[in-house]
Amino acid sequence: MSVVQSVDNVALLPAYLAAGTAVLVLLADLLVARARVTLTVAAAGAAATALGAGLVGAGGERRTFCVGPDCSYVFGGRAALVAVVVALLTLGVLALSGPLLRAGQSPAGEYCFLLACSMTGGVVLGAAGDLITLIVALETLTLPLYVLVGLRRGSLASAEAAVTFFVVSVVATTLTLLGAALLYAATGGLHLGRIGAILADRPDLLDLPLTTAAVALVVLGLAFKVAAVPLHAWAPATYDGAPLPVAAYLSTASKLGGVVALLAVVQYALPADVTGPVLALLAVLTMTVGNLVALRQRRTVRLLAWSSVAQAGYILAPLGALALTAGRTADARTAAYAAAVAYAVFFVVLELAAFAALVALRPAGADGGTVDDLRGAARRHPWRAAALGLALVGLAGLPPGLAGLFAKVTVVRSLLDGGAGWLAVVVAVNAVLGLAYYLRLTAALWAAPAVAAPAVAAPVVAAAVAPAEGAAAAPSGPAGLAAGGDAAPGVGSDGAVAHPVRARTVGVVLAVATVVALLLGLAPQLVLDVAAR
Repeated sequence: MSVVQSVDNVALLPAYLAAGTAVLVLLADLLVARARVTLTVAAAGAAATALGAGLVGAGGERRTFCVGPDCSYVFGGRAALVAVVVALLTLGVLALSGPLLRAGQSPAGEYCFLLACSMTGGVVLGAAGDLITLIVALETLTLPLYVLVGLRRGSLASAEAAVTFFVVSVVATTLTLLGAALLYAATGGLHLGRIGAILADRPDLLDLPLTTAAVALVVLGLAFKVAAVPLHAWAPATYDGAPLPVAAYLSTASKLGGVVALLAVVQYALPADVTGPVLALLAVLTMTVGNLVALRQRRTVRLLAWSSVAQAGYILAPLGALALTAGRTADARTAAYAAAVAYAVFFVVLELAAFAALVALRPAGADGGTVDDLRGAARRHPWRAAALGLALVGLAGLPPGLAGLFAKVTVVRSLLDGGAGWLAVVVAVNAVLGLAYYLRLTAALWAAPAVAAPAVAAPVVAAAVAPAEGAAAAPSGPAGLAAGGDAAPGVGSDGAVAHPVRARTVGVVLAVATVVALLLGLAPQLVLDVAAR
């Protein structure tokens, strides 16, 4: 057998563009050392990556690094969709990070370089055709986030969140690698399709303890990445301690990467009748625990984090029904895969819009604050609050957020078609539970502002502690937001002036994410068609 392989450089073009972006960011930071230039280079590279992935994907499926019929890199419709979404999410997060970087909260060069490296992993992940490529791509997506979470200067919470994320993620990676090694020992294959074919031809292998342990470790290791219960405890603390734009990336691109990795393994390598019951149980636990704990949250980012855990349960539900669809038509199984991918895409768009609105409503460099901090925000910033409200009702699955509504309908329909009616009922009940906290936060935006404490003299304190131009404002409390406004910024609980973010790039991201969410709600079949390829 020849060891010389032909390389399809066109198929690898999106990966080249993403990796090239990381290199150019390093050079820009070294030669120019200006945050604006570094951000511009990173943003241009992310946009070029999205465009390149779309063009390559439109040309049909392309394969490279092949040995016979088995290929390590398969860039088709779904891989193109994942690459485009990851690149656009990176572009959006870079735009949201402008105020943070200009305020000096994080070093621009390192920040943009790490984001570009993470984007590279996400772009490659969707095209992974073997276990090695899959795990390396997933870790390339995840590793830079350890540093990004802790990159906020002078923040103990950020450092603690980074350590938590690092320790838990290393354990998850170890489990996945061990499972992959055992799976190779049991089957002798690394390509996902080859492993699936071997297990289908040799069902006796499934009775071996070695194979059972391998399947369990791979599924559990990837479930960490999705933040599925009971492997979820790292997510709320990590999201809340990270800078807001990084939390947005964690809850969108990182979550999407975990879903894509788990989907690839379940669809091509592992038998549905083995993984289905496990994933169904994980889905029920994840959506139920996430929604119940979210009801008790008072900090905004923690609420969004727990809701993200619940949303992961909805994404896992179609995969959990695969055991029941194993004896049904191939169309039913394809619909289950497409429903999981489509729901993930709808979710990340709405989640990005929610975080963009939160960044716009909070001071530059501040954390997400509490739900009470957002009381009355619509009276001061009606358009920003309206965008946040639209994203929240979309995540809840209510109109006019039609993207979220169609996402849940798609999942329920795939469950009913697959014969998992009981799981569809669980999804519906949890969707009702989610209404409580989504609508509570939405209602707070239009509620009467909290009454300021009598002891606080806003004009005097503002004059005394007003930060120098360009300095980051500290997070505000309810009293500060009550007194806040465009003409007279509020005063936080620590006496700092709370200037809401007014960066033009943040407004652009918020507007674009809102428009895309609306358009996806009007034409959801486009995403479903691409996800089904």
